[in-house]
Amino acid sequence: MNQIWAPWRMDYIKGKREGFGACVFCQIARQPEDDLARFVISRSEHTFVMLNRYPYTYAHTMVIPYEHIASTEDLSPGALADLMLMTNRTMRVLREIADPPAFNIGANIGAAAGAGIAAHFHLHVVPRWNGDHSFMECIGGTRTLPDTLSNISQQMRAAWGELFGPMPDRDN
Repeated sequence: MNQIWAPWRMDYIKGKREGFGACVFCQIARQPEDDLARFVISRSEHTFVMLNRYPYTYAHTMVIPYEHIASTEDLSPGALADLMLMTNRTMRVLREIADPPAFNIGANIGAAAGAGIAAHFHLHVVPRWNGDHSFMECIGGTRTLPDTLSNISQQMRAAWGELFGPMPDRDN
């Protein structure tokens, strides 16, 4: 049997999850002092952008409303506009650091649709490249990522600051 080393998964396996049972997105929304450690790229009035800790591809990012709601139907018009603005900014930053030729943008609304955190709506921004599904994924069912989340986060934060200015202060 072939093995792939993924030590970052051990905390999850051992159940070392802060506030087990609480919404992880709500925890992150309330703790901006932990943004670097949690791979938060930027915050705005209604949403924040962060890397997916279990990505489909390199720099798989999420745009998440602060509000704990399950569907876009419950977002205010201001939050909906902010969600799309931050999605566009995320794509622009990803083009700056990685030049993907395409993106998948989407949401799984409800557990039956595949949402891992169904109670808190979030939008996925997944950069795509021709041939990004290698033999490892097709044959071995294993995704390979060419960089660490820490490096990707630092690159995205730097590009975000250059393109859009520093992250605004926000009282939580």
